[in-house]
Amino acid sequence: MRTHSRLKIVVVILFSLLLVGCAPSGNGEEPVVVGSKIDTEGALLAHTIILLLEHNGFDVVDRSEFGPTQIVRNAIISGEIDIYPEYTGNGAFFFDGTDPEVWKDASQGYETVRQLDLAANDIVWLTPAPANNTWAISVIRSLAENEGLVTLDDLTAYLNAGGYFKIACSEEFVTSPAALPAFQSAYGFELDEDQLLTLAGGNTAQTQQAAAQGIDGVNASMAYGTDGTLAALGLVVLEDPRGAQPVYEPAPIVRLEVYEQFPEIEDILAPAFRSLDLETLQTLNARIALEGERAADVALDYLTTNGFLD
Repeated sequence: MRTHSRLKIVVVILFSLLLVGCAPSGNGEEPVVVGSKIDTEGALLAHTIILLLEHNGFDVVDRSEFGPTQIVRNAIISGEIDIYPEYTGNGAFFFDGTDPEVWKDASQGYETVRQLDLAANDIVWLTPAPANNTWAISVIRSLAENEGLVTLDDLTAYLNAGGYFKIACSEEFVTSPAALPAFQSAYGFELDEDQLLTLAGGNTAQTQQAAAQGIDGVNASMAYGTDGTLAALGLVVLEDPRGAQPVYEPAPIVRLEVYEQFPEIEDILAPAFRSLDLETLQTLNARIALEGERAADVALDYLTTNGFLD
């Protein structure tokens, strides 16, 4: 009898240890899946989110550079990922039919997309960064200087006069109503297939390198407002005086189910995102795109240096 009792005790202890070993680590819940788009800044912001969550005890699955906008968007709606950095101006694309002027004001655009996405998709928009990463068109400096190209109106006049132009860009830039079609509509020009070099993915570091090196006759590139490669590669962003583009402030967006389970995520991420102004993002992006540093390393250095991982 005593032998059996001892055996039972050993079995109970072993079973208890097995249960402990199988239990989720960290916060004791399912891991948070963090995604991002395929571009330099997407990777930077995704790793910013990952590092901050891990520092605060969360188990995290890294799905950074998951895909272009529509792929990542579908993934969060379907629950395949839980959180990723999105841009307020994409609300004009996600919610077609809204007043286009709303998206050209930072606060109005944020509040509008916050309300619409919550109601339609159970997605919560968290605190944005105060940086406008809007779509832009850049040209090589020699073209800008030789032809006097300062604005997109200047580009239109140049194109109408038969000037040579070929732009390196992503498929999303060509097809998204908020990107090239918006520029063409506002300024009255239209590019044909021969004037487009469409590259896979959406990384402006690649498109800008193509322009700087003149690959396949390219002398222009799509760009984002926070790109860190522009000046170093000798590219000039053409001004948008007609306001063709919405304001694109980056913000973490999270599934409502996850937010309700972990509302502290807002307070964990907000201070760091508030610190990421335009100049800061340009500098950090340049370290990745030009200096070859890993996005995770740049994010870690920034968060550590600025006291967000104390």
